[in-house]
Amino acid sequence: MYPNLAKAYPTNKLPDLRGEFIRGWDDGRGVDAGRGILSMQGWLTGSHYHNIRSWDAWDNTVLVPNDKGGDSLLSTDNAVRQGAINGRFTSQYRTESSEGNETRPRNIAFNYIVRTA
Repeated sequence: MYPNLAKAYPTNKLPDLRGEFIRGWDDGRGVDAGRGILSMQGWLTGSHYHNIRSWDAWDNTVLVPNDKGGDSLLSTDNAVRQGAINGRFTSQYRTESSEGNETRPRNIAFNYIVRTA
């Protein structure tokens, strides 16, 4: 339908972007280096922290999760340590990253400068 426009892409056809996030093609800028136009990139969750609030504990049981899921603080099934404490309890829980320094959805590198001639 738009043959001259399609020539701007390596496949000689307009990309099917239905259901995809588009990320502006880096083209040497250095923000998302090493990607070609229309290349796919998987999702990524960057390393980050979740704070567990502080509270005063007097003869309360404290559970520390053994896994990295972080969803079972109220269960003894995977506790590393469990016992009574007195005083203030604070914690910071660090999640595992997917080997990256950013959080992003699955995406396709797209050239936003569209040429019609």
